[in-house]
Amino acid sequence: MPSYKHIFFDLDHTLWDFDTNAKASLIDIFGEFRLSEKVTPDFDAFYQKYLHHNKILWERYQNGFITAEELKWRRMWRTMMEFKVGDEVLAKNISARFLEILPVKDGMFPHAYEILEYLKNKNYQIHLITNGFEKTQWSKIRNSKIDHFFTHVITSEASNSMKPEKEIFDFAMNQSGALLHESIMIGDNLDADIQGAMNAGMDNIFVNHIDATTDKKPTYTVTHLKELENIL
Repeated sequence: MPSYKHIFFDLDHTLWDFDTNAKASLIDIFGEFRLSEKVTPDFDAFYQKYLHHNKILWERYQNGFITAEELKWRRMWRTMMEFKVGDEVLAKNISARFLEILPVKDGMFPHAYEILEYLKNKNYQIHLITNGFEKTQWSKIRNSKIDHFFTHVITSEASNSMKPEKEIFDFAMNQSGALLHESIMIGDNLDADIQGAMNAGMDNIFVNHIDATTDKKPTYTVTHLKELENIL
């Protein structure tokens, strides 16, 4: 087994439980903006439509078809359009409030704190590579009280590139002073994290929270974070 010194984590859906935190934030917004009266009384229907459009628009953003600002408000606007509400101003107001509330949530995946403490105690240099927005991601990290674990936090906004592009991994290597052969990427996204690491020539660990099937061949696969202790 290679001797790793630098560990690069993905944040959303790997350590920070994006879906749980997003749902809690949308529940807050649903009440604050009285969306049960303005859009639909069915929060679960609203939430499922949001997840659908958020996924589509994130893919379009990652592929360079829309800007970050378009992503932020259009996912709300498209969700509301499902219920025949085409209020762009309301969508933008909801989006702005959502991005204020979301980073304050601190829901983490099981064993996240435990594994970070374990790795730090083993003297690994721990970093983050995330496609999220700089201000938002730092708020999540600080509010979840995990900022002290990371030596470097590399965002797509700061690096001007996105996973799975090789450039964001090159940027991470330069920022951290790490070498590829002593580094490993840990993430849940087969395209962004695993294929991205492969593109960069970096070993990787697929955190398969949802029992996904894939033709890709990660260096390692785990089903929950505690299993990382068997590898690192």
